[in-house]
Amino acid sequence: MKILEIKVVTVPIKSSISNAYIDFNKMTASVIAIITDVIRDGKQVIGYGFNSNGRYAPTSLLRERFIPRLLESDPDEILNDQGTNFDPHQIWNMLMTGEKPGGHGERSVAVGTLDMAVWDVVAKIEEKPLYQLLADRYRDGKPDEKVFVYAAGGYYQPQKGFAELQSEMRGYLDLGYSIVKMKIGGTSLEDDLRRIEAVLEVVPNGQSLAVDANGRFDLETAVQYAEQLEPYNLFWYEEAGDPLDYALQEELSKHYKNPMATGENLFSMQDARNLIRYGGMRPDRDYLQFDCALSYGLVEYMRILDMLNDYGWSSRRCIPHGGHQMSLNIAAGLGLGGNESYPGVFEPFGGFADDIPVEDGYVRLPDVPGIGFETKSGLRKLLYSVADEKHKTLF
Repeated sequence: MKILEIKVVTVPIKSSISNAYIDFNKMTASVIAIITDVIRDGKQVIGYGFNSNGRYAPTSLLRERFIPRLLESDPDEILNDQGTNFDPHQIWNMLMTGEKPGGHGERSVAVGTLDMAVWDVVAKIEEKPLYQLLADRYRDGKPDEKVFVYAAGGYYQPQKGFAELQSEMRGYLDLGYSIVKMKIGGTSLEDDLRRIEAVLEVVPNGQSLAVDANGRFDLETAVQYAEQLEPYNLFWYEEAGDPLDYALQEELSKHYKNPMATGENLFSMQDARNLIRYGGMRPDRDYLQFDCALSYGLVEYMRILDMLNDYGWSSRRCIPHGGHQMSLNIAAGLGLGGNESYPGVFEPFGGFADDIPVEDGYVRLPDVPGIGFETKSGLRKLLYSVADEKHKTLF
């Protein structure tokens, strides 16, 4: 049982949209194909992975450091004890050999991208959906049958006024979502309040709307927004300040009684633990958005879940960033609170299986081996092109 080859390409996911901090006109992603010598159902097993939106493609790190490190490893040292499958934890240890602690930066994105493809391989070898494999290994074999998802949108765009924003949000409700999210912080407080009130005219109530500042605010501005947002009784107020400014988040919690959310830009268990220790996050109402594809992968994410349990947090307070099927599988397999979704945005990576609709804010998962990327036609076409036409993945 060997990894024969690992291919990586950089692809654009550019868009005219912007949040309070960046626009996405030059955004890219790395896409990986891990090609193995394993055959299942007459087909060669190939695992796929990619990095979440919001961080640029870590292709150089993958090519220069992490892929060579994995390919140069002893094949027997990355297998499980029985020699019947690859061991993601052993592979993770191999990838991090020679890496100093701290300073996580973009290497966490590179490792997370590889880790995703490894888990896709492992689940395909076991001929199980990843969510079922995770439930079998870590949760008494019982995955959630469906997962809560919300529609993340409401970006700033040229010529996008109130009517266009309202139409976008109606469209998400028509698709079956019960909760929508919009961006704030990219204009004045007064303008943002008008945008919020426009959306509240078309959604059932404040609990149907979340807002996201993408780390734009200093403490004074974060508190000003909090005072104005609180009467709306929103689903959550997300990432008001810099994600590493735990003191800001802790102080803000004293000024805002309703749910808040953060964590998508924390890329390690240690950073997540510092948020829990020092960020004033409240386990009875707040949400944590750590994204495995940006933070060293599922191996590290499970360390985060263990840490949260030690601090009295339920895994149901975790609703990962990213809108990808990897987090959807983790949510179903390990019992998280839900998953983000980007309807029509960051294609072909966002969204779920083509033939499974969102219903009343929930989505089911396909019964296919692996993560299920191949159930999304546009993504399948891209993944096959990375592995080359001659390779046909297990599906």
